Amino acid sequence: MRFISCAARPLMTGLAAAFLWWMAPWGVVPDAGALEKYGRPLPEMDKGPKDGDHDDESLIGGYLLAGAFISNPSFAARPDNTGRVGMRYMLHAETDLYKKYLTFYSDQNFFSDRDNGWIELSEWDQTYGLTGTIAHWNWRVQYERDAPLDKSGLKQIYADGLVNYRIRSHEDWAWWRRTFPKNSFTAYAGAGWLFHNQDYFARPDNTGRALFRYVGHFDLDLYKQKVVFFGDFNMFTDREASNVARPTELDWILGLAVRWRDYELSLYREQDRPLDRSGLIQEYWAVQLRYAFDVQKR
Repeated sequence: MRFISCAARPLMTGLAAAFLWWMAPWGVVPDAGALEKYGRPLPEMDKGPKDGDHDDESLIGGYLLAGAFISNPSFAARPDNTGRVGMRYMLHAETDLYKKYLTFYSDQNFFSDRDNGWIELSEWDQTYGLTGTIAHWNWRVQYERDAPLDKSGLKQIYADGLVNYRIRSHEDWAWWRRTFPKNSFTAYAGAGWLFHNQDYFARPDNTGRALFRYVGHFDLDLYKQKVVFFGDFNMFTDREASNVARPTELDWILGLAVRWRDYELSLYREQDRPLDRSGLIQEYWAVQLRYAFDVQKR
């Protein structure tokens, strides 16, 4: 890793302190639980659009990943909160139907149970959706189905729509380019509505039913898009609560990714916790290898 510019050092120091604070243990963790396990809150592999690239279209793009949950006291291996995840395998694939305005994507996400030998798959999460980008705005409509593989049991199914607003420092913030010319920053924040919900829960202990979702994500380039510090949060509300807009769950991720060509190795931590009451907290540490691919239409 190169030395960070003098102007960026105070920022890096503050972020490192925040990172260590968030990574500190939260204490005793109750029994296992399962919720938000899709693989999309990952740092972007590209560097954003450049002049002349706006008409490029992907015939097929995406990534393959494999992850090992090196420490997992509580993150469940099935939607009914049984077992503990050992391994994750995932395929994300997408194709541009019309430039970047309309893209179809699919996530196939598999988990194994460390309490059952690590090898046999225990859960399959399927996601299918449409997404698009217009200036700083992104939208998506998706369907997700999470189901056990090694036995019958609870399925979590929903369909939602989501809109977020994205900023890129090298395009939107002249002051950032002047102050941190070698460290780009990308972030987005948005909100969504689970307009169809079949047993997709509002808390880690599988209580309530989710109605609204609030999301946020950031990627901070530490070294030429080869070392990236990233974070993600996901909040849900309960359609059965007296205040349906009040968040009932917070899922957060912090991690560090190192890249070489089309490969990325990352270490990250996730914690999912209730916000409106005490109860089950899910958390784990994972090491993950990702390979990105993109075949252009022309």
